[in-house]
Amino acid sequence: MEDCIFCKIIKGDIPSTKYYEDDLMIVIADIAPKAKKHYLAIPKKHYKSFTDMTDSDAIELGKCIKKVGEIAPSLGLENGFRFVINQGDDGMQTVPHLHMHLLGGQKLDEPNYCK
Repeated sequence: MEDCIFCKIIKGDIPSTKYYEDDLMIVIADIAPKAKKHYLAIPKKHYKSFTDMTDSDAIELGKCIKKVGEIAPSLGLENGFRFVINQGDDGMQTVPHLHMHLLGGQKLDEPNYCK
């Protein structure tokens, strides 16, 4: 999508340090970190949410999730991390391009929704 900030980062139109990149996704640092280490894993194919995905997209997202687990130690997340996907307005999704938050590098508090 032409006006999507993540699509522009993926294409290189907006500079960003890429901590990982392959044919399916990129990993960048979040510009408003909520933990010592806070990355975004962004699929290269644009779709807003789970409901916009095709079966093929779901397979690719699964590969991205598997890769996140493999590269986590190289991102400083060797002791674990929180994996979050915000979806839709009520879920506080601020960029309409499905992406995954990886938070760690410290002992994280238990979120309110887990209590």
